[in-house]
Amino acid sequence: MKLKASLLAASAMAAFAFSAEAAEVKRLGLAVTNLQADYFNQIKIGVEEYAKEKGIEVITVDAKNDGATQVSQVQDLLTQNIDALIYLPAGAAAATVPARLARAQGIPVVNVDRNAEGEPGDTFIATNNAASAYEVCKHIISLAGGEGQMIMIHGQKGTTPEVERTKGCMMAIEENPGVELVAQQWSNQWSQAEGLDISQNLLQANPKVSIIFGQADGLAMGAMQGVKVSNIDHRVYIGGFDGDTTALPVLAEGGYDATATQQVRGIGRLAVDSAIKLAAGEKLPAEQLLPGFLTTPENAADYVAEHP
Repeated sequence: MKLKASLLAASAMAAFAFSAEAAEVKRLGLAVTNLQADYFNQIKIGVEEYAKEKGIEVITVDAKNDGATQVSQVQDLLTQNIDALIYLPAGAAAATVPARLARAQGIPVVNVDRNAEGEPGDTFIATNNAASAYEVCKHIISLAGGEGQMIMIHGQKGTTPEVERTKGCMMAIEENPGVELVAQQWSNQWSQAEGLDISQNLLQANPKVSIIFGQADGLAMGAMQGVKVSNIDHRVYIGGFDGDTTALPVLAEGGYDATATQQVRGIGRLAVDSAIKLAAGEKLPAEQLLPGFLTTPENAADYVAEHP
């Protein structure tokens, strides 16, 4: 079976029948966290390509990870006769304001990737971050023989993926009493540069570490570099998250050991379908979680060839 067919089958539980007519929605607003990050850019592509197929215009704005900028951008979107807002919050602090502004004007909100505590949208779409992080951490812990010192490099503190990925990885750690989480640190941008800096600092203080979980592929690849420049003389097993198109070829070559590939294009398509349904007055589940796929050097090439 082709990869595409298997991915569709795996996400079937998160999909739902499309009954609203595309003609009922003419324009969507898409407020994105940061288009410099491959993950967010892939969701944007998924939204825009699928909406174009349905004859829907998408107005996209990029907050560049700044909450105040995003609030201003959403205020502007709300003046442009959008029929629904697809919203990826730029951090936890300002996450509630755009959803509240949109809903006050009767504009439905589809939250993607990051939810807004206390002011959620009409539905929330994301990968099942906890389950996928559990699988990644379970895998790299297994590669290390079920024991050893471990460090965790977190994403942006308090955001939905950071919280859920921490929860999932901690489940795997708790199942392995031989593993000791000796250090952890939070990043601000989920970036490779941060992964390098953080891993160097933590490895200097904890040179016996043999397991690293970076909560994004950028953090994992930074940790991969950090291990090299720190002159660690033993094998360090590294896990990431996202299945970024820039990271998967590195994983395929054995640069690090595992990631969770998210259905980024699928998330974008589901967001469009959800926006159309909400605009038609339909009620959707509060959460729609899609499975991620454990990806290792053995199967990474499949996702390079055909990304979900």
